[in-house]
Amino acid sequence: MCCIISDMFIKVKVSVGAKKESIRKIGTDRFEIVVKEKAERNLANERVIKLISEYLGIGKGKIKIINGHQRLNKILEIKK
Repeated sequence: MCCIISDMFIKVKVSVGAKKESIRKIGTDRFEIVVKEKAERNLANERVIKLISEYLGIGKGKIKIINGHQRLNKILEIKK
């Protein structure tokens, strides 16, 4: 968990359809996230946002996917 002091962008590499979920910080602005949901009907994207919000301790409404909606590599904007 950490606190956000200004708007920031993070890069996320997502793996979908896993048996076990995980989130791993691999750099100051990079994460690897594994989710159980499949990449259909926006399920995986919604789960990624939920996991990042829990990890950072902020509300889901402060996180937005700005690039990579239909790809495994995404850029998320985090509002303070």
